[in-house]
Amino acid sequence: MSAVKNVMKSNYRNMQLDEYLAATLKDAGYGGVDVQKTPIGTRITLYVTRPGLVIGRKGTGIRDITSKLEEKFGLTNPQISVMEVAVPELNPKIMCNRIAQLIERGTAFRRACLWTINTISNAGALGVEVTVAGKLRSERAHFEKHSSGVLPKSGDVAEKVVKVGVTHVRTKMGLMGIQLRIALKNEIPQDFDYPDTSLIDAQTQPEKLSAQQSSDENVIPSGLPEKAVPAGGSANGKG
Repeated sequence: MSAVKNVMKSNYRNMQLDEYLAATLKDAGYGGVDVQKTPIGTRITLYVTRPGLVIGRKGTGIRDITSKLEEKFGLTNPQISVMEVAVPELNPKIMCNRIAQLIERGTAFRRACLWTINTISNAGALGVEVTVAGKLRSERAHFEKHSSGVLPKSGDVAEKVVKVGVTHVRTKMGLMGIQLRIALKNEIPQDFDYPDTSLIDAQTQPEKLSAQQSSDENVIPSGLPEKAVPAGGSANGKG
């Protein structure tokens, strides 16, 4: 097997593993998985909000998951460790699953989206965008997009800053898809020159921006002579 086919097979297996764990550990607040190959086996790190549900009583949950991963995915000697997500509001997979759970309980999708946007924004995110697609209110499928803050869409900064989560929920009208994009402020490199920092200042420090604008209005341009603006009048001498 060539190196390209080996990489594609490994990525496909990791995608299947992520989907299986997302369905199995949904109640534990699944937030992602990290798979690393080691000389003695496969190291798997699970990120959840409730580690106790994954570990189980006396480690029964870990042993059950380990045996299933060996049988279903053919992993050699998997070593599973469970990590608790420090700030679940900034994890797109966790918040995407919360939106799905709210919709399953009967909450209107717009209310669920707006609640999620406010929660993520209050947690310190740079920007957030929620896209819901499917048969939302009628037999004809369409999509709605709700956003807040600054969210880069392209370029190197988008790859480094924006995290994406996708999930699906089945309703009476049909299958509904949910995509959540979160721009993390702490992921921006220190030496990175952001193309438009004024947008960030307008969202994070509105009082600083307004004070700067008011001070700029009182400054006379350097290229304009002082006699062109007489005291108590306009530039043309009238008034």
